[in-house]
Amino acid sequence: MSPPPLKAGFRSLLAALPQPPCADFPQGTPFVGAMTHGSLSLELFAPATSRLGQDIQQPHAQDELYVVQCGRSDFRRDGEVVAVEAGDVLFVPAGVPHRFENFSPDFVTWVVFYGPQGGETA
Repeated sequence: MSPPPLKAGFRSLLAALPQPPCADFPQGTPFVGAMTHGSLSLELFAPATSRLGQDIQQPHAQDELYVVQCGRSDFRRDGEVVAVEAGDVLFVPAGVPHRFENFSPDFVTWVVFYGPQGGETA
């Protein structure tokens, strides 16, 4: 197995958004894969590029981190809402409902999925 790329370029990934349409995103998919290695995968997510006006993601099977690159948003995780901006880092345990709300048109975040299906155990 070869290692993942050394670098994931923000500008080139952002320029690749939206990705081709799919059933959930008829005007274009708002995330693009950047790299994977073992259980880890890295994506760039820009919800405004889907032109849906909302984040429709569902809970994921792995734990995840969001690292906000630019813009502002509210983030809802399991009923709790916090304001986020560039430089903030968010954690979501596997299976927990979450989404970005009221995001600015320039809102972009890195998404890191990692660990086993069902999430890490303490």
